Amino acid sequence: MALRGGFFTQLQLRQIPRTSPYSLGGTTTKYRSLCLCRQVQTTTSVVTENKPKNESSTSVGAFQKLPMVMPSVDILYSALRKAKRVAPTKGIANIAKRERNKAAKQLDALMKELAVPLRGYKENFPNRKYLHPYEGSLIELTLGDGNYDKILKRVDALRKKVVFIGKEHASLCAKSVSKREAEERLNEGMVRLEEMFNREGKAVDDLLNVAKTLRAMPVVDLETPTLCLVGAPNVGKSSLVRVLSTGKPEVCNYPFTTRGILMGHITLSYQNFQVTDTPGLLKRSDEERNNLEKLTLAVLSHLPTAILYVHDLTGECGTSPSDQFKIYKEIKERFSDHLWLDVISKCDLLNTSPVVFITENRDDEGSEMERYRKMGPEGVIRVSVKNEEGVNELKARVHQQLVAQMERIGSQSNKGEAQAVT
Repeated sequence: MALRGGFFTQLQLRQIPRTSPYSLGGTTTKYRSLCLCRQVQTTTSVVTENKPKNESSTSVGAFQKLPMVMPSVDILYSALRKAKRVAPTKGIANIAKRERNKAAKQLDALMKELAVPLRGYKENFPNRKYLHPYEGSLIELTLGDGNYDKILKRVDALRKKVVFIGKEHASLCAKSVSKREAEERLNEGMVRLEEMFNREGKAVDDLLNVAKTLRAMPVVDLETPTLCLVGAPNVGKSSLVRVLSTGKPEVCNYPFTTRGILMGHITLSYQNFQVTDTPGLLKRSDEERNNLEKLTLAVLSHLPTAILYVHDLTGECGTSPSDQFKIYKEIKERFSDHLWLDVISKCDLLNTSPVVFITENRDDEGSEMERYRKMGPEGVIRVSVKNEEGVNELKARVHQQLVAQMERIGSQSNKGEAQAVT
C-alpha cells in the first residue's frame, strides 16, 4: 500500500493515561489510550462523555493523540527478552513440575507481551466513523478508501492469532510429564509465535506508517478564523500564502505543486488567523477528480473557512481563463454560504505582455465570460507578488474577511450553546 505524504505541518503526540493497567510477566505497566468524545478539543485531554455510536465528533485533533507504534521487530525482540527472564513459581521442589511451570509461564508472558500492544493499537486508534468529517475525509483521501480500517483489522487478527497460539502451547507445556518434554514444548511454542509474528507483523509496520502520515497532517483550530486559497493548479496560490502567512509552500511552475493541505498562520492587528493552501481544481466532474482535488473540496465542505479564490488570466498556468471561469462558477455556487474574496494573480504579466489563450474555445463565449477573460470577476483585487502591486490592499481585505469570519464563528457558537441549554 502506498501512503502519500506531502504535508507540511508536524503534530505533537499527546496521549491520555488509562486507569486500568495490564500485568506483564510480574511487572505492571500502564498503557496509554485515546478516548474520542464530543467535548475533546485540540488543546485539551479531558474526557467528559462517551460518544453515541451513531454520532461523529464535532471537534478535531484526533491525530495529535495517536499512540506511539513500535516497529514489529522491536515488539517481538522485547517480548522474547522479557519472556525468557520469567522464573518458575518459588517453592516447587519437583524438577519436572518446576520446568513445566516455568515453560507455561514464559509462553504466557510472551503471548501477553505481544498481544497487549496490539490490543492497545486497536483500541486507541480512532474509529473513522466517529471522527470529525474533515479528519475522516483526510484518512480516506490520504491512505486510500478503506485502507485504514483494513490495517487495523489485520493488527487485530494478528493479536487473535498470538493469543490462540500462546494459549495452545502454554496448555501443552502445563501437561508435560518430564523436564525434557516441557523444554521441547516451550521451544516449539516460542518458535511458532516468533515465525508467525515475523510473517504477519507487517500489519504493525503498516500501522506505524499510517500513524506517521496522520501526525504529519496540518493542525486545524475550528475556533480560529481560516482563510482558504482556492483555484486552478499553478495560478499562484502558494506564492500568495508566502506573502500572507508563515506557511512555506513549494513554488514551482507545474500543476499540483501543492500535494496536500498546507496550514500557515497570519497575525494582523495583533489577532491570529489561519491560512490554508489547497491543491488546484480542474474542470471536470467530482467522479473524475483525483484525491488532491477531493482534499480541497473536503476542506471547503467540512471546515468553517473564508475563501480567497485565485484567478490567473495570463494563460501561463495551464488552465485557460475559460475553463477557470467554469470552475469558478461551479465552486462559488456550491459554496455560496462561505465568505468570499477574489484576486487576480501575476497582474504584472497582464500589464506588460499581450495575452494569447491557445486553449480557448471561442464558440463557448458569452458576455459574462468575455468580461471575465479581460477583467476577472466583479470586485476582484489585482495582485503581483513580484512587484508587490496590490499586496497591501489584499492584506487589508483579507483582514476584514477574517474578522467577519470570526464574528460568524462566534455567532454559530452562541447559537449552539443556546440550543444545548434549551
